[in-house]
Amino acid sequence: MRAVVFEEFGAQPAVREVPDPAAPAGGAVIRVEATGLCRSDWHGWRGHDPDIRPPHVPGHEFAGVIETVGAGVTGWAAGDRVTVPFVCACGRCDSCLAGDQQVCERQTQPGFTHWGSFAELVAIENAEVNLIRLPDAIGTAAAASLGCRFATAFRAVVAQGRVAAGEWVAVHGCGGVGLSAVMIARAAGARVVAVDPSAGARELARRHGADVVLEAMAGEDAVAAAIRDLTGGGAHLSIDAVGSAATCASSVRSLRRRGRHVQVGLLPAVSGAPAVPMDRVIALELELRGSHGMAAHAYPALLELVTSGTLRPDLLVADTMGLAEAADALTTMDRPTVPGVRLVDPRI
Repeated sequence: MRAVVFEEFGAQPAVREVPDPAAPAGGAVIRVEATGLCRSDWHGWRGHDPDIRPPHVPGHEFAGVIETVGAGVTGWAAGDRVTVPFVCACGRCDSCLAGDQQVCERQTQPGFTHWGSFAELVAIENAEVNLIRLPDAIGTAAAASLGCRFATAFRAVVAQGRVAAGEWVAVHGCGGVGLSAVMIARAAGARVVAVDPSAGARELARRHGADVVLEAMAGEDAVAAAIRDLTGGGAHLSIDAVGSAATCASSVRSLRRRGRHVQVGLLPAVSGAPAVPMDRVIALELELRGSHGMAAHAYPALLELVTSGTLRPDLLVADTMGLAEAADALTTMDRPTVPGVRLVDPRI
């Protein structure tokens, strides 16, 4: 198969012919029809994830059709349209048995613990725990972001953030996750403040439901003060969809009394530990939560909203590229890029 491969961390990726993956017992091989280009993939390419061992194929957010299933798999067959959470759970550990597959103790992640979806084929383990059947009404472009960005934002806003109609939600960062959070919060009846340094990203946030957009300013206090002022005391829920010391602190500082901060953007150890304003957390009884994807069993509610047209992840897609272009685009994910979700089609 053709795949994007990097031989060393930070080295230029290239499209190469590599062996087809085999379906593991209990697992499956999926023919990729679309996969997202995500900043998490850039972190992996830079060597910020301890699970990666080059040579490596990145990519963790994809949709496609089953090519083959491994021994012991029932209920699934070649040709089924599927997506997969980026956290593939074992289904047997204590966390999985409690229904918390998104924090599985023996989780695998395509593009991190093993070769990923910047390829024509990708293998996953524990198919019966992790495969998600795609309704015919959901196209490939919409489905591609459901394995990571859109589903991650959905759980962050709805489950972890407990959004309620009429509340103010602040979204720090309007990349794929942030724009998804804006759309989801708006659909839930919340009022949304979106923050980003890019004028194009802010315009997309406004188009997809943000009531107010703010330009990211130097110093988190300025952004947080502006949010507190325009919301009459602060956001009820604030989402850090970037993952930086500045946006994390700004998100916490932008909350009103007893507000809720949800950390979605990655904060890799190489970036250092963020200075969280715990004095404010204590004084205002703020709530801090992390959010790490979404378990496969939780997808029906999201799929129903997408099928009905209440949520439109397809509208967030900015462009689609082939593998060769993706190899170059991966290396620039730390710089301003095309606003919106960028997809890779390995068939191109």
